[in-house]
Amino acid sequence: MNFAFLHRLASGAPRFLGAAVLASVLSGLSPIVTNAQAPMDAPQTPAPMKDQVSQPAASPSPLAELVREVEQSNPEIAAALHAWQAAANVPKQALALPDTEITVQQFSVGSPRPFAGYSNSDFAYVGIGASQDLPYPGKRRLRSQVAEREADSMNAQSDGVRRQAIEALKLAYFQLAYLQQTLPILERNDQVLAQIQQVAESHYRVGQGNQQDVLKAQLQRTKLLQEITMHHQQEEQLEAQIKQVLSRAQSSPDIVTVPLSQTVLTHGDIELLDRVRDQNSDVRSRSAMVRREESQVELSHKEFRPDFNVGYTYEHTSDKFRDYYMASLGIRLPNRHRQSAALAEALQNQERVKQELQAEIQRAQSEVEQQYVAVRRTEDQLKIYREGLIPQSEATLQSGLAAYQSNRQDFQALLYSFQDVLNSNLEYQRELVEHESALARLERLTGVGLP
Repeated sequence: MNFAFLHRLASGAPRFLGAAVLASVLSGLSPIVTNAQAPMDAPQTPAPMKDQVSQPAASPSPLAELVREVEQSNPEIAAALHAWQAAANVPKQALALPDTEITVQQFSVGSPRPFAGYSNSDFAYVGIGASQDLPYPGKRRLRSQVAEREADSMNAQSDGVRRQAIEALKLAYFQLAYLQQTLPILERNDQVLAQIQQVAESHYRVGQGNQQDVLKAQLQRTKLLQEITMHHQQEEQLEAQIKQVLSRAQSSPDIVTVPLSQTVLTHGDIELLDRVRDQNSDVRSRSAMVRREESQVELSHKEFRPDFNVGYTYEHTSDKFRDYYMASLGIRLPNRHRQSAALAEALQNQERVKQELQAEIQRAQSEVEQQYVAVRRTEDQLKIYREGLIPQSEATLQSGLAAYQSNRQDFQALLYSFQDVLNSNLEYQRELVEHESALARLERLTGVGLP
């Protein structure tokens, strides 16, 4: 038993306190200031975590600015871009001729000493020559095509890394916006619940209520404050995630989000599904790999053709004898058993990447359809909350407060009305986050630009 509470009951608090508090609640559910002391130790709103109290208020960071920042500073995006730029230089290497070989010769006669017999034998000479490997016509072009397709795949993969980083940023940003937008709702409802608690206390003082109503109000308020504490903790975790994506120091100032608003999707599901084949990064990468394997199969057929080697050598003897000139042509015959195995490997890889492409298209289109359904569902839910549930629950709460004052409604029904108002506002914000998150996933999957 709280003895401070019993003492206040014995002191005879003003009987009209409940009516005054109720009038303030009914006039817009705005917070009131009173000197009346709670009958029990009322929970207090928890302080922000970390050093938020000492940090100056930061200006809101629009999502578009953060997207530009992540494109410029994210190290994963930079690494993928460098990988693509490195792969883009491979086709030139594949198209070039093999390295030219230069040889210098010195032939002695009668002794191992250098230039022995050079002045008295027409066999001793000093020569210089060059040789060049020449692949069968068409092989270099096909090898270059294989490398180009590989670079195209790397380009699509780098774009996929960029989109994934932007999606991760947006999803975390939306969750952070939810916490920062619902925190004032929780704090405002905490103040309203404190007013309801005062009404219950006033009824208890005049003998129209019981102590259980006061305890229920305090229990509900404690749960509300627990939710506020969890909001602070989750907010810090999301701050850390966003700073990681942005490549910012964890000690940098916290991010303040812009309040979320509903984004309108103007594209139909058929259009979005069609965009998957041309705009989806994973599908584009798989398509490039299919073209690569097609070129590889053609190259494997071409590898059955022989390669050539041409050479030319100039040999200088002493001035008493004539110089020698020699041209050569070499033919490199491929091993047909080895090339047959290489062709079979290329054909199997071609079929494999084709099946992987179809599987990726099906997976991406399925995810697009799921996210499209989520967008339309949340649009309907948001309309229901805006036009129905929220205003109806608020009207029910105000009516319940009036009925509770005149003892025509019990406290439990009033508490249920309060919970309906709180839950309706929170669920509206959750649906809004889910709506924007589904749009962010559609952007990654289809490349559709949304405002």
